[in-house]
Amino acid sequence: MDAEASTLEIREAADALVALESVDEAALAALVAERPSRVPALALVVRLSQERLKNELRHEFGTSGWVRLAREKPRDLVRFLEREFGLVAEVTAARAKTFTLGDVLAARAESRASAGRAVGRGRSLEDALQELVEGLGLAHELRTRFTGRNGQTAPCDLAIPSGAEAVIVCAAKLFDSTGSKLTDAVREIEEMAEVRLPRQFVYAVVDGIGWLSRRADLRRIHALRLSQRIDGLYSLAMLDSFGTDLAAAARRVGLTSG
Repeated sequence: MDAEASTLEIREAADALVALESVDEAALAALVAERPSRVPALALVVRLSQERLKNELRHEFGTSGWVRLAREKPRDLVRFLEREFGLVAEVTAARAKTFTLGDVLAARAESRASAGRAVGRGRSLEDALQELVEGLGLAHELRTRFTGRNGQTAPCDLAIPSGAEAVIVCAAKLFDSTGSKLTDAVREIEEMAEVRLPRQFVYAVVDGIGWLSRRADLRRIHALRLSQRIDGLYSLAMLDSFGTDLAAAARRVGLTSG
């Protein structure tokens, strides 16, 4: 029933958009102020899932409640979508388009491709780490398990020089969405901290707007850093610092000299 209601709301919003005499920020603001349930449809026009919409709103306004924003700050809400995602141009283009069966099939293919890009974003972080490690001349293994205390193993996204002989390990977690995967990521990092040997260095690189919705999970990782159960916590903007610390760790364990 919820899915059916959502579909009806989207269709209603689409009809309302088509019925507009002109498309500008004022007209779109009036549209959502009149019926806040139209906000997710505007997000879909600019290719934002409901989950991504929540994250973007929380980042910009400190709340993911689009109903309240549509009622109290409709102009600000629409202005944000226009500034960041080109809402007016996207609505204008969509209103002028006649959709064919090919368009429908292409949209379905795009939905599958977007899932692949989400994986790709995670891989892009791993690629950045791999480039960093290769620049330091360190042997490494990606997406493996490393051996720690009492022969126990834990997952890691990067092991130096290998999972079986790891002296440095790193988790790389980049998320634009929320959900159980973020909690799973925290558990992986906790597992790494649990099985590590005293001589092993454990690092975590986390980034992406999805973490804003799961601050409790992020605090759990930060607590591991504060208690020194992991040796470093970084974002993408801190990769230079990570590179410096990684080089220092490699020298301490005898992988490099100097």
